[in-house]
Amino acid sequence: MLIIIFVVIAVVLVVFAISTYNGLVRRRNEVEEAYRQIDVQLKRRYDLIPNLLEGVKKYFRQEQEVLTSITEARARAMKPQSPGQQAQSEAQLSGTIGNLFAVAENYPDLKSNTVLLDFQEELSSTENKISFARQHYNDSVQVYNTKIQSFPAVIFSRMLGFTEKEYFEAVGPERESVTVSYN
Repeated sequence: MLIIIFVVIAVVLVVFAISTYNGLVRRRNEVEEAYRQIDVQLKRRYDLIPNLLEGVKKYFRQEQEVLTSITEARARAMKPQSPGQQAQSEAQLSGTIGNLFAVAENYPDLKSNTVLLDFQEELSSTENKISFARQHYNDSVQVYNTKIQSFPAVIFSRMLGFTEKEYFEAVGPERESVTVSYN
């Protein structure tokens, strides 16, 4: 009778360990899939930038520095990085693109150019998609980190090498509040 009790306890423990491990793997894969969605949207933005630069190049003969800074920021952002570093690179890229649109205000022909307006709208749409992808990623990280830190999964997670994931946090200008002026 005692052997049967030990066998039942052992089977329950094995089933529990397998179930916990599979749950941790599922959460980890959800985080990785969410990060890939950010990557897809960032790639879309990276692909738009050369077309944008080509469209404004003829107007920006005097503003070569702006175009160069966007190209360099884009190249830095495209390198593989941790989520925190990626957020920092993306903030720099967004800032340089913002400079381009600010400088474009000085060129009335360019400001009314439909190509620039179309790119502005496309970039805005892409920024919204990136924002939603970041939110989904951070939600997935929150669920995963909570799972690996909670009892009883914490017992297995550390033994099996599950570590906390880094959030994709806004940095630099993205963290600053927006100022609205009605002049």
